[in-house]
Amino acid sequence: MSAAAGDSPPRDLARLERWVQAVIMHPGGVAQGAASVEARAELGGATVGVDDLVERSRALTATERLSIYNRAYFARLVECLAEQFSVLRQTMGDELFGEFALAYLVAYPSQSYTLGRLGERFSNYLIETRPPRRDDEAAGPGWPEFLVDLAELEWAIAEVFDGPGTENEPTLDTARLQSISTAEWPSVRFVMAPCLRLLTQRFPVNEFYGTVRKENRVPEFPAATESFMALSRRQYVVRRFPLVRAQYEVLAALVAGETVGSAIERAAQVGFEHDPNSFDFDQLAGDLRQWFSQWSAEEFFMGTSVPVRE
Repeated sequence: MSAAAGDSPPRDLARLERWVQAVIMHPGGVAQGAASVEARAELGGATVGVDDLVERSRALTATERLSIYNRAYFARLVECLAEQFSVLRQTMGDELFGEFALAYLVAYPSQSYTLGRLGERFSNYLIETRPPRRDDEAAGPGWPEFLVDLAELEWAIAEVFDGPGTENEPTLDTARLQSISTAEWPSVRFVMAPCLRLLTQRFPVNEFYGTVRKENRVPEFPAATESFMALSRRQYVVRRFPLVRAQYEVLAALVAGETVGSAIERAAQVGFEHDPNSFDFDQLAGDLRQWFSQWSAEEFFMGTSVPVRE
């Protein structure tokens, strides 16, 4: 290897390795990577050409050799995104998904030691790059918003799967739940499972997602309708639970640390405001015990802040 005039390539192998990493991981390609601040920092701020540090082969220049690794790096990241958002990829099609994924990686380069965080901003990127509405486009959420909802669901599933769960931890079982006295009930606060996630979305993406996963086909694009969902993990399996509005409001209040009494009041108020003509207070009261028993059986609760009689 020979250095450019006036410059000396680093002799430290670790610095050379970091320089190569900065070059091949640069989203603009090898030439821009070599000129980047990160790469130059490994050379003490000097500008040294790729040919001065990497030998060419018989058939390829030094830049062409490193470009192979640069393209392979981004191809692998696109593959990872395709695995994290498999239903979204199938819905969009491989080519369109690949274009969005590569553009996303340029806009939001991987910053984490783990590829598990690679797609955490993908749904936000879809929002940021939504095409301007056409004059003939109907008002309200449309196809771009549906794709955002789908991306949010798949990322929530990934987070629940990779995050902390209830496995090997004591949870609040139905028997202990039923031992809470009537007097205690309104003031109870629940300790929620760390893997519980709540989603409110503009489309019924849960049904769409399930069809793609089970039948390996993309169903017809659904009409926009507000939907609610809980996700949790039990025995390392992520489970999805469709919710009605009242269920969502109760769980959202409990996740926020509110008491059961406050959560029920919130659900009743929101339900009445949303549909005052058909909201049924008696129906809500009758459903609550069943809901809490179901949620306890699904390990939504780790415990309570009020002592429960044994």
